Amino acid sequence: MSLAWISKLGFAAGLIALPATGWAQSVNISYLTHWSPETVALLEAAAKDFSKQHPDVAVTVRAVPFGDLLTTLRSQGGSSDGPTIGGIYDLWLPELAKDKLVAPAPDAVAAEVKSAWPAGVVSAASVGGTLYGIPNEIDVYALNYNKALFKEAGIAAPPKTWAELKDTAAKLTDKAKGQQGFGMINSWAAGVVHPFASLLVSNGGNLVKDGKPALDSSPAGETFALYEDLIKSGASNPAMATADANTTGPFLDNFVSGKTGMIIMANWWESALKTGMGDKFANIATAPIPVGPSGDKPHSISYSWMTVVNAKAAEAEQKAAWEFLAWLNSPKSGKNGASAMSDILMSMGILPSRTSDIEAHKDKLGSEFLSGYVSVLADARPFPVVLGGQEFSESLQQTLEALQYGQVSAKDAQANAQADATSILERAAK
Repeated sequence: MSLAWISKLGFAAGLIALPATGWAQSVNISYLTHWSPETVALLEAAAKDFSKQHPDVAVTVRAVPFGDLLTTLRSQGGSSDGPTIGGIYDLWLPELAKDKLVAPAPDAVAAEVKSAWPAGVVSAASVGGTLYGIPNEIDVYALNYNKALFKEAGIAAPPKTWAELKDTAAKLTDKAKGQQGFGMINSWAAGVVHPFASLLVSNGGNLVKDGKPALDSSPAGETFALYEDLIKSGASNPAMATADANTTGPFLDNFVSGKTGMIIMANWWESALKTGMGDKFANIATAPIPVGPSGDKPHSISYSWMTVVNAKAAEAEQKAAWEFLAWLNSPKSGKNGASAMSDILMSMGILPSRTSDIEAHKDKLGSEFLSGYVSVLADARPFPVVLGGQEFSESLQQTLEALQYGQVSAKDAQANAQADATSILERAAK
């Protein structure tokens, strides 16, 4: 997916055009998310603003941990009592649509989204050409590094190639101080797989090509070998890598405390870094993904999120849900031409995906930390959105963790990953 649109931003004005709706009685709709209490409070405030204009509609917000989000949507989505609106990772959309748990977007919403969002983002929110929701955030990966540790080690600049990455990681490693050069993640599927995938596509490879797993390629073999080299050299310590979707645990703690020199991480965790580091956040810089021996330039894996509506909800609830989402994602709901959704996302350091929101937030997106992410958008490669994608991701996670802990060799990890992925995607396609 080319995101070269970032350099051609225009202000897409106008509220998503849904007809004003009146209800004979009050309508209650619910919004399921995985956001933190602070962010939920912002969403609740936006919902109250909407209800001032639509007094017959009450919006309640419920949050669950990220690890419970998909299972909650699945277990409750088939019921009319389930959440009316859900925030989902686009990877989950094909299966939710196949099981008819999410409703297609109304024509007015679909038309607005197709005109106001980049085509690649719209495609990730669609199945078979049908749009199933409104995109909101887009996330990419970059190398994060600690400038203070670089200075102590006499390193002038971040690594641009894998050879430089290994050399820099070695210089930053100090076992006596409990310091690792390059931090990996374990215990969290996306956290494990996305950095690996970013290195893979920066080495000319792919996770999936033409709908089939491509982990048996030479570039993939080199990527598995890179992980093995970093682990065996001691530059990456799996005992320092435990994390979850909120980046709690040793992975965050070790980077915040200066025990990890470099990581590959997404833009959305800016708020966690700022909270953990305080004034020392100024030591953190971003750089493009180092390029492998078979690669042409830095590439990041990108992924996006969207809001969907429960297909089993009552007609009045679905109508109210779409009207709320239309307002929430429009330039009329936030500050200075931004949508309320983008204001919420930017509070977490997350990149919004509507073109007018990028324009409205251009000053903050030019910060030292976030500008490094904005700069890699044009060459980002989308994480494959395919049936069986979540199971595929979790299987690759397990293989990479086995490699981290020395339970398999790079060669065996590659063979296992390809075999498992082939079985998973073929079974899901039936």
